[in-house]
Amino acid sequence: MFEPFLHLRNFFTNRRCWPEHIDLNHLNLQQNQQIMTQSGKRVCFIPQIIGKQRLEQKYELNIYLTGQVQTRDKNWHDLFNALVWQIFPCAKSALNHLHYQTQLFESSNRIKYRSALRDAATLFDESGVIVVSSQETLIQLLKNFEWKQLFWRERDAVLSSMRFFVFGHGLYEKALNPYTGMTGKGIIFKVDEAFFDQTLLNQLQSIDLMLEPFLLQTLLSSSDLTPIPLLGYPGWIEDNSNETYYENKKYFRSRHKFKRIS
Repeated sequence: MFEPFLHLRNFFTNRRCWPEHIDLNHLNLQQNQQIMTQSGKRVCFIPQIIGKQRLEQKYELNIYLTGQVQTRDKNWHDLFNALVWQIFPCAKSALNHLHYQTQLFESSNRIKYRSALRDAATLFDESGVIVVSSQETLIQLLKNFEWKQLFWRERDAVLSSMRFFVFGHGLYEKALNPYTGMTGKGIIFKVDEAFFDQTLLNQLQSIDLMLEPFLLQTLLSSSDLTPIPLLGYPGWIEDNSNETYYENKKYFRSRHKFKRIS
């Protein structure tokens, strides 16, 4: 599940202390990239600022207007958020743009409740997973919630022609102690077989470029996100090497049961 961070491994090698904000900002330079918001601000990570207004009310607004991402010290959740900015900068910037625009609309129109779009953006930001596959049959099995057929009977095809990439920083935090029941909210892309011949870094860059327009132009509500039982993916937990693992109906739910708990 942590494979998207592999190209950052040198950043953590022999590190004896928790990465500080200056380290996270220096990582941008090491990756030879300048992460920008949709408003043209350079993204940088700063310590959390406690003010009169609740942090969650102005967190995304501050990122859009200043590029400053408030990041708590020695906090896994915020560290993973910073790392996702490194691997999916265009998609993270797009999500921030959605938050800014929807909060601005809600505020100017005195709307007290979060919009369906902002709910969906938050859900994907925290629990998102990207699914790519070159085989339409595998995509249909996933969309139809045919979990055992997909992950067990089509196991070899899944391993060769379908991949999951965790996006949500909340999911990464949960993955430190994975448990049966972990579920992501998926966005699915059909890709050419040549996609899997690319290096991991190039795959991540390709996904980032696909995600950005999807988030800005297609995402409307959480119904656009597909439930994904993450630990069904072959090899992501030792237990799923046995067929009986996929007979757990409390985890590998049918479509109507997933909808009932969403």
